[in-house]
Amino acid sequence: MSGKQEFRGLKGLKKQRRIQVIALAAVALLGATGLVGYAMRDGINYFRSPSQVMTEPPREGETFRIGGLVVEGSIKRGEGTEVAFAVTDTNATVPVRYTGVLPDLFGEGQGMIALGKMEGDTFVATEVLAKHDETYMPKEVVDALKEQGVYVDPNAKPAS
Repeated sequence: MSGKQEFRGLKGLKKQRRIQVIALAAVALLGATGLVGYAMRDGINYFRSPSQVMTEPPREGETFRIGGLVVEGSIKRGEGTEVAFAVTDTNATVPVRYTGVLPDLFGEGQGMIALGKMEGDTFVATEVLAKHDETYMPKEVVDALKEQGVYVDPNAKPAS
């Protein structure tokens, strides 16, 4: 075997090795992407207003966030930490059931967001978040109310 033939043989092996490394890297990248997607499948929770829940019901068992204003006179306390109330965006109202301690600032007529699933016509919450001061309302709730044309800015000065 001459030196030229030996060199061509080594060159072919290097090329083959390079292709193998690139293929292995591509498979590893696809695997990592798949694992990240699998890990995040339950971590992404979409926000829906009560109107959206009524017009486009979520899939059975789908976890999502719902937000709006707590309907005046709708809070009913059950045994222990059970509570039922209704949330509205002024166009639609959805009954909510929650077992747990509500935030201190949770109240009627106040903005809130809850995480959970629909069971029949009732939203069963696993977590309830409330505003953190008298002017705060979650961005998703403000956007939904603006879409409905009923949002009133609490910081706006009254016209004289």
